[in-house]
Amino acid sequence: MRFMMLMIPGGYEKAAPDATPSLDAIEKMMKYNYELGAAGVLVSLDGLRPLSSGARVSFATGHPVVTDGPFVETKEAIGGYWILNVKSKEEAIAWAKKCPASANETLEIRPFFELEDFPQDVQDGARHFEAQQEKRLQEKLNK
Repeated sequence: MRFMMLMIPGGYEKAAPDATPSLDAIEKMMKYNYELGAAGVLVSLDGLRPLSSGARVSFATGHPVVTDGPFVETKEAIGGYWILNVKSKEEAIAWAKKCPASANETLEIRPFFELEDFPQDVQDGARHFEAQQEKRLQEKLNK
């Protein structure tokens, strides 16, 4: 099962665009990340810059509207993520408990949708689409 583990640092929604974690925090997190990799459960990970360096594209008006960060209404911001491939939600939680997070940080764990989670007709349609995409890619490569 794949899970996304989201780091939500308190106050990160108001951080300056150039804000970075301390060296001590980075060293601790690198050790933790190494342990995830060594255990074979780590698929991917990355840290995210603060909201003030990003943008949002909304579609409420029927057309894309771009808003540069920070976003006043935001109460929480994701500071980074891990994608884990584990046997269960309980195993994902066990890994989350080992994270060297500080007192103002929260981890959120959410499972990915897998193709098998959808009705058979949706699965068949997705497989057909993937096959068509693969065929187009092969045709381009053979040109």
